[in-house]
Amino acid sequence: MNAIRPEKIEATETETVDSNLAAVTEVEAGIRDFVRNDIAYLRRPATATTDAPPLDPSAEATVTNVNSLIQRVAGTSLAEIENLISELESLRDLLHAEGQRVQREISGYAQLSQAAMKSTRMIADNVAQWKRAADGLRNS
Repeated sequence: MNAIRPEKIEATETETVDSNLAAVTEVEAGIRDFVRNDIAYLRRPATATTDAPPLDPSAEATVTNVNSLIQRVAGTSLAEIENLISELESLRDLLHAEGQRVQREISGYAQLSQAAMKSTRMIADNVAQWKRAADGLRNS
């Protein structure tokens, strides 16, 4: 059983993790921009056009109330989405750290296993030599 040197594993892992992290960060930024741009028109105040007929006060109040409601709902949803994104990022960091810890533990166990195999082989060889020596003494 051959163990891979931890230094080589960590260097390769670091490069892979850095490239994966950069890709994930880029995708997350794209999602955030998309969500912000998607609801940005809801946040913009309505501009009066010169071609549109003026609304009566009750219709204008209704439109204002609906716009306000949409902004509150969208703002709450956006805040929840951003909270979820931050929770997922912290979970990703935790899982990444745990993955590295598990890899270090596995590497350590592989080294211990190799040392135990070598020790067992040496003990078995010594016992075989003692047995041959004892058999030689009995036969003579």
